[in-house]
Amino acid sequence: MRFKKLSLEQKNRYYGLYFILPWFVGFLFLFMIPLLSSLRYSLSNLQVTDEGFSLEFIGLSNYREALLSHESYVRILTESVMNIAVNTPLIIIFSLFFAVLLNQKFRGRVLARAIFFLPVILASGIIASIENGDLMQSVVRSANDTTGGGLSVMKNLELTVILVESGINITFVEYLTGAVSRIYEIVSQSGVQILIFLAGLQSISPSLYEAAKIEGSTGYEAFWKITFPMISPLILTNLVYTIIDSFISDETSRLVVDTAFKSFDFGLSAAMAWMYFAVIALVLWITTSIVSRKVFYQD
Repeated sequence: MRFKKLSLEQKNRYYGLYFILPWFVGFLFLFMIPLLSSLRYSLSNLQVTDEGFSLEFIGLSNYREALLSHESYVRILTESVMNIAVNTPLIIIFSLFFAVLLNQKFRGRVLARAIFFLPVILASGIIASIENGDLMQSVVRSANDTTGGGLSVMKNLELTVILVESGINITFVEYLTGAVSRIYEIVSQSGVQILIFLAGLQSISPSLYEAAKIEGSTGYEAFWKITFPMISPLILTNLVYTIIDSFISDETSRLVVDTAFKSFDFGLSAAMAWMYFAVIALVLWITTSIVSRKVFYQD
């Protein structure tokens, strides 16, 4: 019996399955049981005893408490979603802009790339704990202060006046001035995205730009007709990465951890975590459904 020859599309499908196979095996053996246990805890009243712990099934009471009775969960979760809706486009645009700049040939290009990747290193390990200390927080608050009489307020006011006088909508003006206030946060979360965009830019064949130049295309036209479509799959990749990275490092995740290990309310913490997961999944589904329609995949 002869085996049917696979088409290119079928081969790519199997390659994708082989690629995710290590993750799937790890999820099955390392994360599946804790995940199901967490779901069980969210529907129960978990009490720690001398002999271990006891579970009493209470249905959706933990979910109702988190949504209706908890003093800050809904507010913090809402603020997290709003911050992600504001910051994610800024991070993607900032990352793409600087990736295009860093992809140009100029002296000191390697050093410039290393500098823009430093925030990723600074956001890990011991340096992150130093960064979260009182000194760094006071510095960041001073730099991002928009309520006091500092220099940043004057700069934001000047920028607002200039943009409004230019005829730009006030909502868009407030968005831009808010981006200036969040510049530290945007830069610190853009290192990985810049590297991903750089890899995508370097994979584009130079012959495409040479052909466009022969046809008389400008740099602006080459970007929108060649560069942007060719890296559009990476825009989707960075979008998913940015949303997940923002969710796992915000106030809601810290509240879930504190509820479990400071208040020792493990059932309520599990319920918060599952609703948090549902919100993340919903946001990802909406964004990927919209953006994936505009993604260009090269055959």
